[in-house]
Amino acid sequence: MSDRPMSDQPMSDRPGGELLLELYSEEIPARMQRRACDDLKRLMAAELKDAGLAFAGMDAYATPRRLTLVVTGLPAAQPDVHEERRGPRADAPDKAIAGFLASAGITREQAEERDEKKGRFLYAVIDRPGRPTPEVVGEAVARIVRGFPWPKSMRWGTGSLRWVRPLHSILCLFGGRVVACTVDGIEAGDTTHGHPFLAPEPIRVGGVQDYVDRLAQARVILDPADRRAAIADAARELAEARGLALVDDAGLLDEVAGLVEWPVALLGDFDPAFLDLPGEVLTASMRTHQKYFALQDPKTGRLAPHFIVVANKVAADGGAAIKAGNERVLAARLSDARFFWDQDRKTPLGDRLPALKAITFHEKLGTLAERVERMTALAERLAVEVVGPQMLGDASDGFVDQVRQAARLAKADLVTEMVGEFPELQGLMGRYYAAAEGLPAPVAHAIEQHYAPKGPDDRCPTDPVAVCVALAEKLDTLVGFFGIDEKPTGSKDPFALRRAALGVIRLIVENGLRLSLVRLVGAHAERLLDGDRAAVAAVEADIPAFFADRLTVQQRAQGVRHDLINAVFALGGEDDLVRLLARVDALQRFVETDDGANLLAGYKRAANILKIEEKKDRQPAPDEADLTLLKEPAEKHLYDQLAGATAAAEAAVGREDYADAMGALARLRAPIDAFFDQVTVNADDPAVRANRLALLARIRRAAHTVADFSRIEG
Repeated sequence: MSDRPMSDQPMSDRPGGELLLELYSEEIPARMQRRACDDLKRLMAAELKDAGLAFAGMDAYATPRRLTLVVTGLPAAQPDVHEERRGPRADAPDKAIAGFLASAGITREQAEERDEKKGRFLYAVIDRPGRPTPEVVGEAVARIVRGFPWPKSMRWGTGSLRWVRPLHSILCLFGGRVVACTVDGIEAGDTTHGHPFLAPEPIRVGGVQDYVDRLAQARVILDPADRRAAIADAARELAEARGLALVDDAGLLDEVAGLVEWPVALLGDFDPAFLDLPGEVLTASMRTHQKYFALQDPKTGRLAPHFIVVANKVAADGGAAIKAGNERVLAARLSDARFFWDQDRKTPLGDRLPALKAITFHEKLGTLAERVERMTALAERLAVEVVGPQMLGDASDGFVDQVRQAARLAKADLVTEMVGEFPELQGLMGRYYAAAEGLPAPVAHAIEQHYAPKGPDDRCPTDPVAVCVALAEKLDTLVGFFGIDEKPTGSKDPFALRRAALGVIRLIVENGLRLSLVRLVGAHAERLLDGDRAAVAAVEADIPAFFADRLTVQQRAQGVRHDLINAVFALGGEDDLVRLLARVDALQRFVETDDGANLLAGYKRAANILKIEEKKDRQPAPDEADLTLLKEPAEKHLYDQLAGATAAAEAAVGREDYADAMGALARLRAPIDAFFDQVTVNADDPAVRANRLALLARIRRAAHTVADFSRIEG
């Protein structure tokens, strides 16, 4: 029993309250803050749901030194519970009765006996008053803190708690009052801290709004969105005052907002002589290590010799010392970048290829040099058999030579000094170095683009040389990792194979390439797996299914019905993605018409009857109907129409005119409707019945010339 005093006010009418929770620690890495907010909300919502506590709203916020949760509309206590459990018969064996009593938490004397039609049964009547919300929340907070899923955590001192960084305090208030909670010796209270440099004194708060207001007075902007807006506005104002424009960088803005609690933007300068470096090198030098925002001349779009740094304090000298210090640091970074740029250009990309032999791509897939050999062979095959003939009309020797050269050099920049310092520039620096050597523009472009597309919003290569190399790179990745059984499982995809498959799909579809994935994958698997037929067969089976799944996901995001994709895939043997999507598109337009909807209904009726009757007969329906056994005009007419419509649909499919194929099937709508209205399938004569089932089987086969209609919903 709880010692909480019962209220005369009904539980449903008791006022709601606000919960404020703050977990104050040393600096939380910016990259972990957003996920931490989501996890905190998820965990608390689950705890409240399990406790039967409804709430109106929940928000989480993060600064570099705190995670904060606000829950509104919580009741003062859990709802009271009245529960009745039916147990065994009153004369049941002692062991059964004891088990029931133990599970209900009552004694034999507390159990009620009730007469029913089947005898006298035991009942447990349980009245459990709801616990006060603060009690429930205090226990929930302790569990959440101890089990919080940080990607990386640490333990400090003599305690057992693991947290992302040492946890200093817990603030927990419900309705303005402290919630009793202790975690690893840290007792919850009503005190927090402001900015560590500008207002480090303890702050006592009385509620959510008081907390937000007092933090603001103590130079802490709680909401990350407000910090992002403050940084962006201040940076733009500084830039515009100098006639410059801020280079948009949403990712950097998010990161910097996670590094400061009271952002102060300052504009710094660097030597204009560094502007002869590639722009991406300048922005990487500023962004990667220093978290600076780049600026550009709005008239020319070129980078300007200036930057924005965001400090986490208001300096007495207006930030002059901070500005000067950051300028010195950036000058050193840019000097290093210039050194890398000058040194890298002294060695041609081709001379770097031997260094790839010393880099292991994967212990089961060999070195980067071996990967490049595979990519080159596959890219050449694509150039000769697919891309050249289809995109250029003629796979000339010059084109194939460019593809071969681009594939060989695609990974060479991985061993340059610049990419070693800035891995995010791989591919891009290869393009710069190739251009500096005077290599053909398509080769340089392909070296940069061979990683693309990296995601749904990334631009897809359209230049034929780049298409060959990009396809080869992704297909080698897929065949390789499927070949060694490193396939994605659940949410885990450590080698980004789903992204690679989506990249292949986009390269094929957006460039209208006609190719057989099974044949291409099988041939590459033969090379990579040294002719291991069992392993090759597994790859040939698994990768097309994987592509089917990825294609379904991609097309569903574009508004294409997944059941229609499944209906086309279910026929099997289709691995030409362009042809497959053309069939899906025609099918989607067809089923949205009245003829399509009615034909689908007729098909499903025929298929359902066949399923029932074939199960009853323990054998499939006959393949062909016997013309001499057709008795009714409607079945004779259907027989004639099926022959013509099936032949027309098959011919249309053969010439890849799927709209015409659907039109041919649409002509079956009226004959099928008439057949079901006027003909009894289960005739008394077994031969006539079997013949009519054969007609239904022909309806099913006719529809399957374009798709498996049984997979279509509706």
